Amino acid sequence: MDSSLDALTRDPVRPRSRSRLRKGRMVLLCLLALAAIVYAVWFFPAAPPPKKMDTAATQAIPVVTAAAGSRDIPIYQDGLGTVQAFYTVTLKAMVDGPLVAVNFREGQAVHKGDVLAQIDPRIYQAALDTAVAKKAQDEAQLANARLDLARYEKLVARNYASAQQADTAKAQVAEFVALVQQDQAQIDNARTNLSYTRITAPIDGLTGIRLVDPGNIVHAADTTGIVVITQLQPISVVFTLPQQALPAVAQAMASGPAPVLALAQDAPGQPAQVLDTGTLTVLDNQVDTTTGTIRLKATFPNPAHRLWPGGFVGVRLRTGIARDATVVPPAGVQRGPRGPYVFVVNPGNTARRQPVTVGYEDQDVSIISSGVKPGDEVVVDGASRLSDGTRVTITAPDSTPSVPEQPTAPGTNRQRSRAAG
Repeated sequence: MDSSLDALTRDPVRPRSRSRLRKGRMVLLCLLALAAIVYAVWFFPAAPPPKKMDTAATQAIPVVTAAAGSRDIPIYQDGLGTVQAFYTVTLKAMVDGPLVAVNFREGQAVHKGDVLAQIDPRIYQAALDTAVAKKAQDEAQLANARLDLARYEKLVARNYASAQQADTAKAQVAEFVALVQQDQAQIDNARTNLSYTRITAPIDGLTGIRLVDPGNIVHAADTTGIVVITQLQPISVVFTLPQQALPAVAQAMASGPAPVLALAQDAPGQPAQVLDTGTLTVLDNQVDTTTGTIRLKATFPNPAHRLWPGGFVGVRLRTGIARDATVVPPAGVQRGPRGPYVFVVNPGNTARRQPVTVGYEDQDVSIISSGVKPGDEVVVDGASRLSDGTRVTITAPDSTPSVPEQPTAPGTNRQRSRAAG
């Protein structure tokens, strides 16, 4: 009965109401916290970050400048050339026979007429001796025939012989004359063949690697020679230029011998070393339609053998001289979307962006056709930090940039435009 009474007195709704009460309190606390955050943000905003100082506008930027000059500048056309021997000769046997002697060392300097190899001459000497003996025999018979002709002519004059006998003697004389002439031709042929057994150098030059050793049988029909001789003094360089350079090249050749510089293929950025100075000798008679280039040949004295056949060299052909040109160092010329420009320092030490027209440029100098006049101070170092009106201060460089008076070792990698001189 007690258990039934407890069951009747227990309230089943009380635990559920307590849970609802706890949830309500939590929602109220969240709303109060959110309201506090909104109040703090609205009435107490964060202080803005301090503004940075524009140092470019308040401080002077150090730069290095160079004064634009005015002088005569040689105009060059740059190309890549291949060195070729002035003459190349492959010595071959003209007659058949054993090669009994080789009278040169590989790589030896030889002169025209030097005997470089010897073929066994005995068989050709015997042929010459036979031809000489045959001529002597026919000359003796010719002499006898002429005596007979003289006798018959006297007998005919006295009517002791017929005219037919005299005509026969005259024909015999003519026959022996022809035989003697034929013998002389045989002698000349045999003497020529005998001379071919002594193989001589046809030019001055250097011998290459020996291709046939002594003791071998050589033939006139052999495709392989005995040695190759190349002439290195003088020497030639064949190079190409764009067809747009044709008018300047033709004008330079019409004005006289056009100087050409041969430059060593050094590492990029290194000063180009002048190997030799020569002259332009040949302008090819047509443009290569596949590449749009023209072929040219220059001749160099090559006294120190610094140019070697088969090597590649840089070539600079002088096509003219720009008189009284306005020049600046190439480092001062900047390039942008609107073309080249420079920064000129005004008297108040402010930079001025000045568009320019570059007529010619190489590693040593830039010719300014318009935009800069001689005497203007052009920024050559520090221009990347400048804009129009920036204050600058001129500092001394490690080595003062200046336009050289004459390019001692012209570059080959910086030329961007040409100007006819």
